Amino acid sequence: MVEVFAKPFDLLLGRKTYDIFAAHWPKVSDDDPVAKQFNRITKFVATRGSPKLEWNNSKSLGDDVVAAIKELKSSEGPDLLIQGSSDLIQTLLRNGLIDEFTLLIFPVVIGSGKKLFGEGAVPTAMKLLHTQSLPTGIIKE
Repeated sequence: MVEVFAKPFDLLLGRKTYDIFAAHWPKVSDDDPVAKQFNRITKFVATRGSPKLEWNNSKSLGDDVVAAIKELKSSEGPDLLIQGSSDLIQTLLRNGLIDEFTLLIFPVVIGSGKKLFGEGAVPTAMKLLHTQSLPTGIIKE
């Protein structure tokens, strides 16, 4: 995870993931390096309406998420990192707004759930740049 968070980034989150993160990370001590980063950086949130986003440095993307993300991508800001947010990822895929995936595959069977590339996923050619098997059993691609 240190490598994933090594470069400057801002978070791009769907509303459900934002709510989960906002309920957890502000309560974690800044002695935790992930908490320190997550609490400091800008969080861009795909959400409907004008909800109150209380986690510091949180900003709504507004009603036109695709246009807002295109504008962010054309700016000089840091990379946008997405955690979770499977519905938002589908919107980004449909609009060609994901440049690179870093997938962490954990060797756990939990039953059924959402698929990253589920129904409606747009066929997309991808090129594997790197794969790594970690001592914990996690596969990073």
